[in-house]
Amino acid sequence: MTSDGNRQITLSQRPVGYPTESDFSLVESPVPHPREGEVGVQAIWLSLDPYQRGRIRGGASYAAPVELGEVITGGVVGRVIESRTPSFQVGDIVEGPLGWQEYALSDGRNLRKVDTTMGPLPTALGVLGMPGMTAYFGLLDVGQPKPGDTVVISAASGAVGQVVGQIAKIMGCRAVGIAGSQEKIDYIVDELGFDAGINYKTENLDTALATACPLGVDVYFDNVGGVVTDAVLEHINTFARNVICGQISQYNLEEPEPGPRNLGLLIIHQARMEGFLVFQFAHRYEEGRQRIAGWMKAGKVKYREHVVEGLENAPRAFMGLMRGENFGKLLIKVSGE
Repeated sequence: MTSDGNRQITLSQRPVGYPTESDFSLVESPVPHPREGEVGVQAIWLSLDPYQRGRIRGGASYAAPVELGEVITGGVVGRVIESRTPSFQVGDIVEGPLGWQEYALSDGRNLRKVDTTMGPLPTALGVLGMPGMTAYFGLLDVGQPKPGDTVVISAASGAVGQVVGQIAKIMGCRAVGIAGSQEKIDYIVDELGFDAGINYKTENLDTALATACPLGVDVYFDNVGGVVTDAVLEHINTFARNVICGQISQYNLEEPEPGPRNLGLLIIHQARMEGFLVFQFAHRYEEGRQRIAGWMKAGKVKYREHVVEGLENAPRAFMGLMRGENFGKLLIKVSGE
């Protein structure tokens, strides 16, 4: 391999409330070399995602937590630079959960070769990666939108939300996005083609939802939870589908907020609220990638990326993600392509 050391970001202590830089450590270890059946990968791009907050909290969840001293979990696009398996060749571009580090080993079972004809490399972690698959299957399979439906998306300018809104439009729906700045609202409406946008920081949510959704809400794609979700539920229609994808408003609270207290609305409207994990659709990822890539080529799906240079800046960028400071899919550029 091409370096004397492997820089890694590890968990030094479990965050209490919002993460701080002292929760992470930048360490250096020897660059690993593959054994028989393994490949060595040099990271090019690292994905930062809200789910990582749960992984460093500890406790029971859908995946094992990161232990103290371990490399932080994260998706990576990288280049195979050593291979001791016929499944991968030196130079292959791969994607997998290799963590916050410059070099990693894999037995190949958690790697996929990236089809570089589908889009630029970072899209393998964004619109054509886990966030894109989350948007595609979460909306189409869980939300089941029908032409003419009103679809409301919280965190609408984020990596998942921006794709959900555009797919909703492709499906013949009215797309209403909720975000936290006028710049983000302008982007989803003027650039992505959402029908309306609501700034939850400056507008009265109840009034704004009534204006933006005059026929009520048929599908709510929930990325945030909390008071935003409480407000949207007041506007759902009969047989509405509430897709629970994320709850980022709750991830950094030292004590959980009370609620939700208006679930009686689900009874009144015979509505459904369903959580999901994108991994349940893993056997269909290729379907999702091919379809989104086709929409991209046709100009029907656009995306925005927020790029931060340098592995050492991952903790600070992640702290910003938890506060909504990113604009679009947050990525760390680890090395040159």
